[in-house]
Amino acid sequence: MRCLKKKTLLFLLIFVSLNVHRTPSQEAHPARQRKPFFERLRRLEEQFQRFQQVTLTHLQNIANNYNVYHNMDVRFQSLVEQSQAVALAMNQSQAAIQGDVAHLKTWYRKSQRRSQKVDARLQALDLSLSTKSRQWVEKEGEQKAQREAIASLALSVQALQDALASLTQQVHSQGARLAALEGQTQRASSGTVALGLTTAPNPTQLAQRGPGSLQLWRDRQVAKSSPQHRSSPHDVTVHVQEMQKFQTPSSHQAAPPRTYQGPGNICNTDPVLIFPNTSTENVIFLSPGFLMPLRALSFCSWVRMATSHLGTLLSYATKDNDNKLVLHGRNSLVPGSIHFVIGDPDFRELSLKPLLDGQWHHICIIWTSVEGKYWLHIDRRLVATGSRFREGYEIPPGGSLVLGQEQDTVGGEFDSSEAFVGSISGLAIWDRALLPREVANLASGKELPTGAILTLTNVTSVGGFVQRAKCTCLEQCPYATP
Repeated sequence: MRCLKKKTLLFLLIFVSLNVHRTPSQEAHPARQRKPFFERLRRLEEQFQRFQQVTLTHLQNIANNYNVYHNMDVRFQSLVEQSQAVALAMNQSQAAIQGDVAHLKTWYRKSQRRSQKVDARLQALDLSLSTKSRQWVEKEGEQKAQREAIASLALSVQALQDALASLTQQVHSQGARLAALEGQTQRASSGTVALGLTTAPNPTQLAQRGPGSLQLWRDRQVAKSSPQHRSSPHDVTVHVQEMQKFQTPSSHQAAPPRTYQGPGNICNTDPVLIFPNTSTENVIFLSPGFLMPLRALSFCSWVRMATSHLGTLLSYATKDNDNKLVLHGRNSLVPGSIHFVIGDPDFRELSLKPLLDGQWHHICIIWTSVEGKYWLHIDRRLVATGSRFREGYEIPPGGSLVLGQEQDTVGGEFDSSEAFVGSISGLAIWDRALLPREVANLASGKELPTGAILTLTNVTSVGGFVQRAKCTCLEQCPYATP
């Protein structure tokens, strides 16, 4: 606006100066030029007004344009700020989305591992069910065969009863004949005594001596009536054998009861550890655990149960898996059975029913990753074996090893339904598969195989109501009272 006013003022000054210069020339003809001058001045004033209006209009347009430009700058600045805010919000939302994606990935991996465990357990259960179904089919076949055998045996018994009835009738008729012969023999014996001869025993005397003597007398009577019969050493031997056979009592003598052989004469073992009840505080810690990875394992111990089910004998847990190695038992399993677990969820169900008698028994559970073979020995006898169990697997070191409880976390979260109640002695673990000869020697109390990596000397903590007992022999140790 100031620049425009300056230009207008300059224009007026120039215009006035021009008019001043023309004034002398016009003074000569004042009358003649006065009127055109005012006309011109009037026109000039009109032009000036029009020019002023145009200038004002132009200035207003410039001012309006300036206001528009100023509003555009403000709007542009606000747009920039909005875009920056949107970019910041996008960055924040992107970071939040990345965090959610990471959580989803973690959850997916966990779900995948859980699904794999569930699938493995389902496969194991399917295999176990198929095995049990086959066993049931085999048992049904055996029971059917037994029923058929019992039916045939019943028929045989009936036939024997019929034969026995007929034999009874024959015996009665023979008794009447023998009575008649006895009378004849008594009459003939008086004449024989008068001649000084020794009389042969009569049938009544033979019957008193036994059924074998009576049968021998009959055979001799038949032999005398046969002219072709001649005595020989062989015949004498046969008659002696028959006499011995018939002179044995007819009543059946039961065989003497079988006595338990083994733990009664096992002495000088390690201290006996007694677990009296199912308290979750009854636990024993062994240290150090496994210092090196294990590709083979032998677990042997003397065990005496005090309940109808076998609890958890051993539990080895790591941070990655709380069931790396477990001899797992609980009250819901089949009595006398345990789950031999290596790297959960894989396991094999082992039957320890001989341990239900409440006596001392020696058990050895052996496993090797070569072809996944495993063996179960009870009192020196191989009672179970298998393969394809954790083939090529390696038990990692650095975990927590406990006796009598099952760990759900490293060193804790015990369950009373899985607790062991009974006694343990002579426990030892090897990092190799023991030979059958070594197992037999160990169960006989002869020697401890070399190379044991853990024994009861590695016990570092005895918790709860667990008792230590030093017994000269195992049979003298007190019983656990659940």
